Amino acid sequence: MKAITGNRLSDGAVVYLRDDDQWTTQRSEAARFDDDDIAPVLSAAQLRVREIADAYIIDVSADGAPAGRTIIRETIRGAGPTVRGDLGLQAECCA
Repeated sequence: MKAITGNRLSDGAVVYLRDDDQWTTQRSEAARFDDDDIAPVLSAAQLRVREIADAYIIDVSADGAPAGRTIIRETIRGAGPTVRGDLGLQAECCA
C-alpha cells in the first residue's frame, strides 16, 4: 500500500493526505492507495505548492505505519530532529 506525505509550508510539519483531500499530521489518518491508483493523486498533490512542499509517495502497511524501505526515514521525519531531545515533536511527548 502507498500513502502521500509532504511538509506543510506554514509550519514545516510532516503531513499526510487524507481520503477527503485534506492534510493531517496523523499518519494513521492517511489515505492508502494501491500502486495502480496513486499516480494521479500524487500529481494533484504536487500541484498544491502553496500548501505543501515536496509531496511524495511512501510505502505503508495496512494500518498506516511506514513499511519497506521508508521505515527509518519516515519514523525520523515524524518524530523530529535526532540531534537534540529537547527540540521537535519528541520534546513535546516527554516534557
